[in-house]
Order: sequence, then structure tokens, then C-alpha cells
Amino acid sequence: MTRRTGGAPAAPPTAPAAGPLVLGVRHHGPGSARAVLAALDAGRPKAVLVEGPPEADALVALAADETMRPPVALLAHAVDDPGRAAFWPMAEFSPEWAAIRWALAHGAEVRFVDLPAAHTLAAADPTWDDSEEYAPGPDGPDEAGAAARAAPGPRLRVDPLAELARTAGYDDPERWWEDAVELRGATDPFAPFEALAEAMGALREAYGHGGHPRDLVREAHMRIRLRAAQKEFGDDVAVVCGAWHVPALRRRTTVTADRALLKGLPKVKTELTWVPWTHRRLARRSGYGAGIDAPGWYAHLFTAPDRPVERWMTKVAGLLRAEDLPVSSAHVIEAVRLADTLAVLRGRPHPGLGETTDAIRAVMGDGSDTALDLVRDRLVVGDVLGTVPAGAPAVPLQRDLERLQRTLRLKPEAQERELDLDLRKETDAARSRLLHRLRLLGVDWGSPVAGRGSTGTFRESWRLRWEPELHVQVAEAGVWGTTVESAATARAEARAAAARELAAITALAEHCLLAGLTDALPAVLHALADRAALDADVAHLAQALPALARSLRYGDVRATDTTALGEVAAGLAARICVGLPPACAALDADAAADMRERLDGVHTAIALLTDRAADRPAPGPAAPDPTGSTDAPLAERWAAVLRKLVGRDRVPGLLRGRATRLLLDEGRLAVEEAARLMGLALSRATAPAEAAAWIEGFVGGTSGGGLLLVHDERLLGLVDDWLGGVSAEAFTDVLPLLRRTFAGYEPGVRRTLGELVARGPAGPGGPTAAAVAVPGFGPAPDERRADAVLPLLQLILGTEAVA
Repeated sequence: MTRRTGGAPAAPPTAPAAGPLVLGVRHHGPGSARAVLAALDAGRPKAVLVEGPPEADALVALAADETMRPPVALLAHAVDDPGRAAFWPMAEFSPEWAAIRWALAHGAEVRFVDLPAAHTLAAADPTWDDSEEYAPGPDGPDEAGAAARAAPGPRLRVDPLAELARTAGYDDPERWWEDAVELRGATDPFAPFEALAEAMGALREAYGHGGHPRDLVREAHMRIRLRAAQKEFGDDVAVVCGAWHVPALRRRTTVTADRALLKGLPKVKTELTWVPWTHRRLARRSGYGAGIDAPGWYAHLFTAPDRPVERWMTKVAGLLRAEDLPVSSAHVIEAVRLADTLAVLRGRPHPGLGETTDAIRAVMGDGSDTALDLVRDRLVVGDVLGTVPAGAPAVPLQRDLERLQRTLRLKPEAQERELDLDLRKETDAARSRLLHRLRLLGVDWGSPVAGRGSTGTFRESWRLRWEPELHVQVAEAGVWGTTVESAATARAEARAAAARELAAITALAEHCLLAGLTDALPAVLHALADRAALDADVAHLAQALPALARSLRYGDVRATDTTALGEVAAGLAARICVGLPPACAALDADAAADMRERLDGVHTAIALLTDRAADRPAPGPAAPDPTGSTDAPLAERWAAVLRKLVGRDRVPGLLRGRATRLLLDEGRLAVEEAARLMGLALSRATAPAEAAAWIEGFVGGTSGGGLLLVHDERLLGLVDDWLGGVSAEAFTDVLPLLRRTFAGYEPGVRRTLGELVARGPAGPGGPTAAAVAVPGFGPAPDERRADAVLPLLQLILGTEAVA
């Protein structure tokens, strides 16, 4: 080919053999990117062919846009199945990106020559998974895959860099690549490519396709595209591709043979666009087959004009100082010196990542990996997120999401961050609705986390992190609608129609309220009413009620009408009150444990469904409604259900103990009556295992049972007396239950209980708890000290003065 060097050097470079300029590179190698730029400057081709899907030819001009900042990726997805997608990532230091930018800047034609995405996404053989793309496909046979598999070569996949490194005597392919390419300069711009082509030719002779049967088909298509470019531009053509493919592109084949390999390939209709990418997703540990270990380090090597080690150490020092770690200029100087010394001792041309890492550990980290882990995460890998122009093609749903992100000032970021929302503020409420709608669509940009407020209060906390795969999820969700709201509404209605479990529909109703999808609620409530009417399993009803009760609270904070939801919840609660006592009889240990969770959930739900201030009587024995009539207030009916559980011998001890505790906490059971019931449950006539289960239900776990025993020594005395009377054989059986019960207490509570037991607490006939001085507690509340807390509570809650 004719090369226009424009200012030829005194000693012109040695050009390769006649024909197109084939530049074999390592994907995402900064040394390869620099060498490609040097070779293109020397050769000045009229056309540059790049490894990538040809359908992206129409998008290549966007790479010249000022708002296009790598890392970015070409995204291809099937039109009829958006979840079937593939990415072709490029960073600033990727040779393909460097070639594209050079061609656009010099007026050269740019074309992609790899196998079309239409075939890539339709490939049905899992062995065709390309190491250079994210391109999973469904399992199944295909003719092209069978033809490729019939070609000679091992089934074991060969790593070319690892083979070359092993041949050169290296045990680390990354270190070999750094020594051979990244850390060396070359006066002849073509020499590195000729050396790599020769090495890859030897590997292809030894290993054939190297366990990559799909490469035979891809390379056939590349040769066809190369021939077409040569017809148009002659030999003024440069090809930038993986070095592994260079021998195949230089091999003499016939057009007929290449077309035969492409015949019968499956095909789907596809759409392509540019999407932002991240350095973290370029890393090999993310699952990317052509990934690299240190994208942040490689980006530094490509962008640092000179003295890369000194600049790297300065960058590390700035990061550590920002984290309040004591790092001075002297640390930087000593770290650079140590890295240079290590490179000499190890026979390396210049310090690489290994030498700089060891120097940082020794000098800046005092031999510890604590600071080094931070450097690896933030700099060696990094969270750099690219940007694409607004004019890049996108599904309508993506455009609406981008509009909402700008309006609500929610910028997608690669680095994880927490977002606290005050739902009383209009903007924060809109942010909450957006994030909940995206979760309903399967776009997991944000995940709720425990924060200053729980779900349903006026505060929410989210953990946000934008991953490149979310673009695929948005494209997939685009089948439900053109806006986030309409798509989430359609998705909710479809899920309601398909749901088979009552709990799933109630959870969906809660999600709709959180997301503000009032248009979807009628369909969800209709499905909920139908499913609730048909479901006779009390356990299912009890599992479904808590979500409905939580949802009823959103009417105040989110201004949502929940009248219809309240009617459904009241009907479920009434059915639970009728059916729960029979459902709790004759359960084994596992079923009783599950039912206890249901019992706690229903108790909390009913507290939310009723006006507790009006329904709850004064502490002490109440006049119960023994029938649990539906004419009584809901709280009274629920209390009657709990009393039935307490008095039925066929109900497991775990549930009887829990029901007793709930009544006591609600003030519907006097302490004296609770002590009597405990005495009966722990009597000698009760089997030790059943008595231990009763104790677990009454004071087990994190329900405050430990403090109850601390404050009422009569109850503690009952437990202590019962334990003292358990036989040695029975004690071995009940010990696991007892350990599970008391292990949930806070250390301070366990210590206080131990002191009380060692001192000898009051028994059934002993003094009351008020008459016994308990360490750490006064004989009566100190109202003056209690009032001092009120200003702080007022500040936290943002309320008026507490009466």
C-alpha cells in the first residue's frame, strides 16, 4: 500500500509486506493503542477496519462528538427480545477506540468488520460465547456451530497471552505483557505488530482455533469485509483486530470457502446504540472475558505523557490524604525510589504495577494492605463512568428515564452512594416514586436500605449504583411502555393478573402505593379481592395481611387514597380472627415456628389497622368478648383470639407463650395473670421440651423478653425454679432451645440476669419487683430527667413541642 508519511523521518520505518496493514492488538491495551496511533500516522490509510459489529457503522460518527467520553460500549439487543443483548466495550486506552478517533480526525473511512450482531445474538450454541463480548445466548444446536466445531483444534480454550508468557519464562501473563509492550517504546511503528503476528502465527499452527470455534466463522466474515474494502480503496486499508486473528486474516482463502462458513447462520433483528461503560466493568473479575486486571492503571499509562510512576505515586498520595491518612511528599519520593529499585532487581525495563504496589504498601501503608485495598479499588480499578451524546439512539423508555434523572437531579454514578429521602418534600417524594417504579420494572438502579426511617414513614434510604447492564434492563422494560410511569403501570397490572399467591399480590399492592401507581391499583385490588376470596389457608392470609397494613400508612405521607385497600385488609383480618385458633392446633416444631412469625406479623398489622388509643383499655384484666364477634372492634376480636391461644392445650407451647407475651405487652393481661400462666406452663406436669418452647415464645429472641425478666423478678424466679427442677436427661434435650432463647439478649441484659440469679431472685411468694432494688434502675421514674429528652426528640422528629 502507498503510505503518506507527511514529514518523513530521517530513517523511515520498515513497512510490512505489501497488502493491507493488519494491526494485531490486545483489547484494552494502552501500549497497543499507542502503537496503533503511531502505525496509522506512519501509514495514513484511507480506510480503517475495526473489530466490531458492522451494524454500528451508522453510529461511528458519534465517537467524534465532544460529549462522548469513554469508557463507552456498543450495545446491541434483539428487537423482539431486548434481554438478549451484547456489549462491545471501549476505553480511552483501547486500540479500537484510538483507531476510530484517528480515522474520524483524519477523514478516513471507518467500518466494523466482525460478525454482525444479528448473528451474534441469534447464536444458539453456548460454546460460541465470545471472549471479547458480553453475548450470552440460549442453549441449543446450530449448523454454523457444528461446522466450526468440526474444524481441527482442541476444545480446551487457549489464552494466547498466557502461552506467550510461559514461553518467555513468565508465570504472570500481565507482567509479561507489561514488560514486552506497555513499558517499552519502539522507534519502528510497525515492528511490534510484526512480532505479535509472528508469535500468533506459531500459536495458531500449534493450537488451531485454540478452543474458540466461533472464531473461524468470525474470521471468515472479517476476510469478506476486508476484500470489499480493498476493492474500494486498494491496499490503503488498515485493520485493527485482536492479535489472535491476524494469521487468519493474512491466510489465503477463497470467497466461496468463507461464504460456506457463513451459510445458514441464525439471525435476529437487532438495534444498536452507544451506552456509558465503567472501568470496573472492564476488569476481568467482573466476568468480562477480554477484561484486564487494572483498567485504572492502564488508563494512567495511556494518558501520562511522561514520568508515569511519579505521577501515579502523586495520585495515590492525593487519594490517601483525602481519606485522612498521613502521606507526605517524602512518602512519594521514597515510594518512587523503591519502585525503581525493585524494577532493577527484578530485571524489568521500568516499574510496573507490581513494583508500584509493593512500594505503596511498604512506604505509604507501613506494610499493611489497608491503604493498598483502597488504592486498588479507587485507582487500580476505579469507578470512571463514560458519557454518550444525547443524540445516540435509545428506546423511548430510556429517553424518559434520562429526562426524569435530569429533572430530579439524580445523576447516574458508577460509585455506590447512599441517598436519604424526606418524603414530605416534593422532590424527594418524586425520587422515591421513580426508584420504586424502576424496581417494579426490574431496573435495579437503587436498593432500599435501613436508614433513619423504616419503610412507610416519612424517610427512606437508598443505595444507588449505576451499572452498564441497566441499559439492557431499560431496553427490556421498554416493551411495557414509553414512559417510566406507563411501563410500571402496565407491568404491575400484568403481574397482578399472573400472580397465584395472595402474599405476592399484597406485596405488589404495597409496591404500587410506594411507586405512586394509582392507575394500577384497581387491577391489583381486583386480583387481590378475587384471590383472597378463594384462599382458605389462614397461613396465607396471615402472610398477606402485614403488607396491606403497611400500605395503609402511605395515604398520609404520599397522599394516596387507600380506602379500597382498607376494606380488603379489614376483611382479611376478620377471616384471620376466625380461622387462626384452629390453624394453630397440633403443629410440629417447624410449623409452630413459622406460625409464630405469622402471629407477630398479624399482631403488628392489626395495631396499624385500628385506632389503638381508642381500642386499648386500661392495664389489667379486661372483659373480653369470648366469641370474638365481628361486631366488636378489631382490636378486641384480636385480643379474644390471643386469649383462645393462651388457654388451649393443643396449641404448641411456643405459640401459647407468644400469645401471652403479646397480651401482656398490650396491657390486656395483668402481670399477676402472666405469672400464673407461666407457672402453669412450667409446672412439673408439663414436658420439659414444651415448657422450654413456652419460654422461647414468651421471652425469646430480640422481643424485649430479657428486660421483662430483669424488671419482674417473680417471672425470673419461675424460670429459675423450673430450670432447677429439670432432670439431667431432660435438660440435655431442652438446652438447644434455651440457648436459642437467651442468646438473643443484649450482653448487658444477660449480665444483669446473671447477677440477679446469683443473688437469688424473688420467687412466686416473694416480694414484688418494685420492692426489690435492681442494679441500674431506680425505685420510680425520674420525671425531671425524662423531660430533658423531649427537646432532642422534637429536633429528631421535626415536630412541635411534645406535651
